[in-house]
Amino acid sequence: MSAVPRLTTALSGSPLGLERQILDKSVAIEHWLRSQWLEHTPPFYGSVDLRNSGFKLAPVDTNLYPGGFNNLNPDFHALCVQAAMTAVEKICPEARDALLIPENHTRNQFYLQNVATLARILRHAGMNVRIGSLLPGLNAPMEVDLPDGKKLTLEPLKRTGNRLGVAGFDPCVVLLNNDLSAGIPDILRNVEQPLFPPLHAGWAVRRKSNHFAAYNDVANDFAQMMGMDPWLINPYFEMCGKINFQEHQGEECLAGYVAEILDDIRAKYKEYGIKDEPFVIVKADAGTYGMGIMTVKDASEVRGLNRKQRNKMAVVKEGMQVQEVLVQEGVYTFETVRDAVAEPVVYMMDRFVVGGFYRLNTQRGTDQNLNAPGMQFEPLAFAEPCSSPDPDDPDCAPNRFYAYGVIARLALLAASIELERTESLVAAE
Repeated sequence: MSAVPRLTTALSGSPLGLERQILDKSVAIEHWLRSQWLEHTPPFYGSVDLRNSGFKLAPVDTNLYPGGFNNLNPDFHALCVQAAMTAVEKICPEARDALLIPENHTRNQFYLQNVATLARILRHAGMNVRIGSLLPGLNAPMEVDLPDGKKLTLEPLKRTGNRLGVAGFDPCVVLLNNDLSAGIPDILRNVEQPLFPPLHAGWAVRRKSNHFAAYNDVANDFAQMMGMDPWLINPYFEMCGKINFQEHQGEECLAGYVAEILDDIRAKYKEYGIKDEPFVIVKADAGTYGMGIMTVKDASEVRGLNRKQRNKMAVVKEGMQVQEVLVQEGVYTFETVRDAVAEPVVYMMDRFVVGGFYRLNTQRGTDQNLNAPGMQFEPLAFAEPCSSPDPDDPDCAPNRFYAYGVIARLALLAASIELERTESLVAAE
């Protein structure tokens, strides 16, 4: 199976300098990544949000409970199935029955389509799949209508001893597609079946700052192998704890880190002759769905936030209060699709890239978070599967996606190392 699918992206034109460097060393890169996976176990699945400013290509978020499988190009469903087979074989080679536990959404049609797509991938990988829901008050199977006319059956999650299942179904493996933002339910603790991703991958435990600390190590090792500046693929960041936006607590800490990172970016921009204005992104250190995020270009902007700004930053998914924030170097996205600002999102299962899409937003600028109201998705269309790009054809559109796939796999490797470190800390407690 190919390591990276070959895609026809919405962009055209010769690869920029960084992409060219990655293309020219594709053989060394694949060998290096292969050696890394001998030492680390990849997460079951993951998605990575990338930003491509031309001079810099970097991950800005890594999701270990991806919820957009419905946005992938259906032509390469088979690639997802092959990757799922590989992932399941590592967990339980004889697995026949799988339980899928989704988010507690019943009206989010886009997310429900994701669940249906994920279930279909697992079924085609040779498993019986049932969907066990954590939805409060669900006492009997519930059918949910999907936009394509099909139905999705959600069943009450049951626990017998240390095993999870649904009525009449005792699965070999349990796959979470719920990021545990609201905490870890007791029903999921100390389960004897293999449960993936592990509980410490959820936002009840996980922190973005830990992920980017691991990514910093990976990027440095990769850059040394490549003979390049790691900053070209790695955003600066700092974590600021003990924040309370409603009470104006922690503002000086936050302003200090913003000023520090802006100074670091200015120095790099000067080194590379970049004329753009530096900016940082301030976001909750735990959580997803594009909540609790702001673009900042001067430290003064985080002092004395007005009520609307404080309310926006204070609470994220499931009503969780923000107490720690990540201050991350902002990376411009100079990509557009149909006149909308765009960023690539790459999906992986096991260690394989299985597809991706562009997140578009006509209401946002090149220096803003695109995961916001008004966003749309444009699947990246596969041309044909291949294990390597075509460096001899500089105008080959799939070459750009090869660079995306490389950086996304670096982030996936970082997630693997992050989970190893987190597991050690959890075990020590």
